[in-house]
Amino acid sequence: MAEYSAMAAVSRSIERLIRHWFELEDPVPVAATTTRVVLVSTDDLTPANFPTRVGMPALTIFLYKVDVNRVMRSAWSGVGSQTGRAILPLDLHFLITAWAENAEFEQRILGRAMQCLEAHPLLGGPLLHESGGWAPHETVQLCIDEITTEAVMRTFDSLPVDYRLSMPYLAKIARIDTPEPMAGPVTTALTQAQGRNGT
Repeated sequence: MAEYSAMAAVSRSIERLIRHWFELEDPVPVAATTTRVVLVSTDDLTPANFPTRVGMPALTIFLYKVDVNRVMRSAWSGVGSQTGRAILPLDLHFLITAWAENAEFEQRILGRAMQCLEAHPLLGGPLLHESGGWAPHETVQLCIDEITTEAVMRTFDSLPVDYRLSMPYLAKIARIDTPEPMAGPVTTALTQAQGRNGT
């Protein structure tokens, strides 16, 4: 049963996986340099906060949109009606962005991250961060998000930074389950109603 922390746990899972790959082979071939992998919010990307919260070289993971998966929602509603627990299936939209001193290093960082995510398109078992409260059979699929370059540019228009080399990814399906069974069906029916005069 995935808990309310499932969204954050998916983000942590991606962060941990890419960091491990960067530790195996850092994409920036400079002595005494370690490429960081950082989950960020909009506030982290402001010019005032970026040097201390992110720094360079780095790869940032930014969750910019959350959608309800409408294809699976009806199916999970049926399951929930049997188990008594509501299930909310979610699609998580990420931008992974490379930050470095020059174009070559940015491309190496993004290339290494994409290599990692292509090698692990399914997150399950020990690849899922334990904070999600996952059931043993749960998995999350990672794939390149099919959005236009214009949509990516519009996303950057809403951020406090100019466009950087980025790749959109989709994580599906992350579930959020209710911790307790929902209220059961009404089993008591009115068999007789009285009027004002008791009739």
